[in-house]
Amino acid sequence: MHMEASQIYEIVGYVAAVGTTVSFVPQAVKCIVTRDTRNISLLMYIFFVVGTACWLAYGIGTGSLQVTIANAITLVLASTILVMKIVNLKKEKAERVNKA
Repeated sequence: MHMEASQIYEIVGYVAAVGTTVSFVPQAVKCIVTRDTRNISLLMYIFFVVGTACWLAYGIGTGSLQVTIANAITLVLASTILVMKIVNLKKEKAERVNKA
């Protein structure tokens, strides 16, 4: 069986998409289950969510299924964590104000 170079690149794309998405899942699950976002950077997650949204748009625009699927899943997970981080920061601020 002989594969065309484009088929090999397509497979590599899917392997990369699965690998990068799966690598993000443990951190997402930990944050979602524990609700603990103290040790993650707000600025990093803002940039990450924006970048992931751009990759999703790129995947849709170019018709790249593997880029679209991987970034759609990652965007949902990262956005969930970003919202949790913002909510937790607001709670922490309210607690500091109430203690004062």
